[in-house]
Amino acid sequence: MVDLSRLYRQIKMLIGIGKVTAIDDGGLTQNLQYQTPLEIRSNTPRMADFGFSSGLPVGSDVVVAYLGGDRSSAVVIATNNKKYRHTGLNAGETVIYDQWGGYVKLTEAGIEVEANNQPVTVSNATIVTINATEKIVANTPRFECSGDIIDNSGSNSTTLKQFRDVYNEHAHFLKNVQSGNSTIESEVPGVIVE
Repeated sequence: MVDLSRLYRQIKMLIGIGKVTAIDDGGLTQNLQYQTPLEIRSNTPRMADFGFSSGLPVGSDVVVAYLGGDRSSAVVIATNNKKYRHTGLNAGETVIYDQWGGYVKLTEAGIEVEANNQPVTVSNATIVTINATEKIVANTPRFECSGDIIDNSGSNSTTLKQFRDVYNEHAHFLKNVQSGNSTIESEVPGVIVE
């Protein structure tokens, strides 16, 4: 015969809510320490969606599932942090954000990247391709490139450095400046383009 009171207790114990008190992100599964009104539990695995991971700030809310209603078999299945939650999303929008104000937001009108006055780095790419149908705008007081720059790359292979070198070394022939038909060469430009 089924013990209904035991079954009822197990159902009540399936889900719990707590707050993160510590995080360990060094293993194959992220482990959390959390606290509820009833307990403090360490080494609790956090199940997150594939391809996404985050380091939860201490104080974040967690939803804990207890497998079979057994409090010794816990797993964190959802998380939130009210203090840092990104708000104001419209239906269909998605955002990845951090506690320092940076975010990447996918909207109907386009993609927004907010670095919040921090650097943005793309590393170890063999080729970075930007396919813009109208133009690329860089609003910056200084634009730097450590390598060569080629414009009209589909039909041109000369770099801007090669153009500078030719300009800096070129001279003009001055015709008919002396009596007769003499031609002399002028000096190279006085201002060198670096």
